[in-house]
Amino acid sequence: MSNITAKMVAELREMTGLGMMECKKALVEAAGDLKKAEEIIRVKSGAKAGKMASRTAAEGTVAVYVTPDHKKCALVEVNCETDFVAKDENFVSFANEVARAIVEQNVKSLDDLANVKLSTGKTVEETRKDIIAKLGENIGVRRFENITTSGSIGTYLHGKKIGVVCDVLGGDSELGRDLAMHIAASKPICVSRENVPSTKLEEERNIFTQQASASGKPAEIVAKMVEGRINKFLAEVTLLGQPFVKNPDVTVEKLLAGKNAKVNTFAMFIVGEGIEKKVTDYASEVAAAANI
Repeated sequence: MSNITAKMVAELREMTGLGMMECKKALVEAAGDLKKAEEIIRVKSGAKAGKMASRTAAEGTVAVYVTPDHKKCALVEVNCETDFVAKDENFVSFANEVARAIVEQNVKSLDDLANVKLSTGKTVEETRKDIIAKLGENIGVRRFENITTSGSIGTYLHGKKIGVVCDVLGGDSELGRDLAMHIAASKPICVSRENVPSTKLEEERNIFTQQASASGKPAEIVAKMVEGRINKFLAEVTLLGQPFVKNPDVTVEKLLAGKNAKVNTFAMFIVGEGIEKKVTDYASEVAAAANI
């Protein structure tokens, strides 16, 4: 162990980003061979990542990358276990690097993304495992959108927890960002009523029909009540039907008409949305351990 110097430990830390003790142990195991020590750490880091894979990662960040001409962009959600790690500069940098790589290498799927190389020369999967080893939490790239447009892309990030990209044809330079901000605030599920999934529409129609039928009114009145509620529902969940957040007197549809513009598509990610978080009752665990 005497041949392991502080300089060697520092060099291995620089190479791997891991803690001093883990680097020192690897150097001892490798008898001072720096390259072998790095290999040992990489193997152990992979094992560590495997052990953590079952742990729930519902925190994290949303990152976005847009090309200077606003023609291409990527929106990506990267998850971790705690909000503390979500703010770590290594974690945030990883998310931003992934977003950029998706655009620059035109990545189409999560499977393809794992093998994409970042600016460091390491793949996304290699880098993910390195960060897991360094930060001690389960970390994963959950989903992404890769958009190319003939129009212009507007983006909005709300505290790194909500991210929106909006593909707009026509309008001025501020319109895309305004619409992305509106989407983050009002959370439409699609652009227009024609885009609402038929299963969702049928589900709502059944609920409204049951509610209206319970009123005891004639069938023709019930039918009108249901259609009225359906129209209200469509206005609430579609981007075009919603009142514009900056001017509630006009709908987004009217706003776009006034600017001779059109929304082709949009994507919104909310960190942890749909992930079931495990709630741990620590008091019960302690009591059980103490046989109380």
